[in-house]
Order: sequence, then structure tokens, then C-alpha cells
Amino acid sequence: MREEIRSWLDNKGLEFLKKIGIKSGQTVLDFGCGKGNYTLPAAKIVEKEGIVYALDKNSETLVQLGERAKKEGLTNIKRINTSGKIDTGLRSDSIDAVLLYDIIHLVGKDDSSTLKDRKKLYKEAHRLIKPSGMLSVYPTHLKTHTDVGSIEEIRKEILDFSFEFEKEFLEILVHDDIFIDGKILNFRKKTK
Repeated sequence: MREEIRSWLDNKGLEFLKKIGIKSGQTVLDFGCGKGNYTLPAAKIVEKEGIVYALDKNSETLVQLGERAKKEGLTNIKRINTSGKIDTGLRSDSIDAVLLYDIIHLVGKDDSSTLKDRKKLYKEAHRLIKPSGMLSVYPTHLKTHTDVGSIEEIRKEILDFSFEFEKEFLEILVHDDIFIDGKILNFRKKTK
């Protein structure tokens, strides 16, 4: 791993996740966690009192994440291999924050995201999130891999699932082991 990426994970990544609302003691789901660039800093923030579920369809990537967590002494990460299914198997109203980072464009078949598939994802996120819990979304590759043309369209889709828009962040993020400027959208689950 490049030194600047390591530094981001240990410093800026922690600051970024705290800024968006991750806190000590929380239960977080990193849906489509990949190598764990957000899982690892989240696990450090939630500390031993919290849990981070690292969900991905790639079992090899999850093994690598487990090795990275072990090297860092992190024991509060629970890996979930979904084999590409949206149903997580987790209890309803059990998650404080769901991270959908660089994943929306991958939901669906043949690497093309359809509205039907995204609706399943939003519905599952809503089911999992505790009342007033957070959904944090980093939508990427929309024009090339989805039937959506803009972040604004994704925002409207999510609002239709009993979420309310909270805040937008423009942050430096790690994407495929390079730094980019990314737009993060935070939502809260509506309480009735």
C-alpha cells in the first residue's frame, strides 16, 4: 500500500468519517466495502464498543480485509459475503450508519445499475437503519454505469424511501487507491 494512502487511512480518513457523523460505539455497515478503505477507519472510530459490518460479494477481497484488520489489531469488524445479494441478513433497525460508497453503479446485473435494483438497495438500507440513523452515499460512475444522469437524480430516488436529506460534503477521498474529490450525500431515516 502506498504511504500516502496509508497516511490517509490513519489520519484524513478518520477525520472524514467523523465529519460525516461516525461516532464511538456505533454499529456501521460498509456495503460494498472492497479493500476496506472506509471499513478500517470506521472500525477505529467506533472502537471496541462498536461494530463495523464489512459487506462485499468478493470473498477474496474480504479475506484481504481480514488480514489488514488483523495487522492493525482491529477485532470489531465482521465480514459478510453476500455473493451479490442485496439482502444482508442483518436485523432491522440495528445499524446507526450505512455507507454506500462507490457502490450504487454496481447494483444490478452485468455491472449496470437499474432503478429496480437500486430500490431494493434503498429499501434494505431503510430496513436496517435505526430511527434517525444515517445513510451516507458516495455516488460515482453514474453516467457510464447507470440509467441515471446526475447526483440530483440519486438524491431524489433516496428521498422517496422515507429518508430526509441532511447535508452534502465535498471531500478528498480514496477511490481505487488514488485521491479524488468526491461528493458525499448524507440522509437521515425519517421517524414517524
